[in-house]
Amino acid sequence: MAEYPHQIDENELQARVDNLSFNVLRRAATEAPFTGEYTEEESVGVYRCKACNAELFRSNHKFHSGCGWPSFYQPSAQDAVELVPDHSLGRTRTEVRCANCGSHLGHVFEGEGYSTPTDERWCINSVSLLLEKK
Repeated sequence: MAEYPHQIDENELQARVDNLSFNVLRRAATEAPFTGEYTEEESVGVYRCKACNAELFRSNHKFHSGCGWPSFYQPSAQDAVELVPDHSLGRTRTEVRCANCGSHLGHVFEGEGYSTPTDERWCINSVSLLLEKK
């Protein structure tokens, strides 16, 4: 396993978050579409990693993609996330992890035709995030 600046105590995290959050953050599970707390959220603020509280995304980069998960067109900083090839479904996708603690966040997709500045859809599980409203 890779070394990250913030090492997560698995037992402490499991005691602190619900089972679905733990399974997404540490086992790369996925929440069901259209069930996440932040899918339709429009508040201004900063989205942080639920495991380590690192800043990951900002509300001004969030958009409604209709995919069933919160969508962003970029992270708050390129070094906030780690991109990892994911071959788990028999095809290559790009997994998004927190660069601070290695927690699974979701996947990023390119070239889908959204009218965003980057033509990227950062499809992120609500249960991997905490919104700090401004």
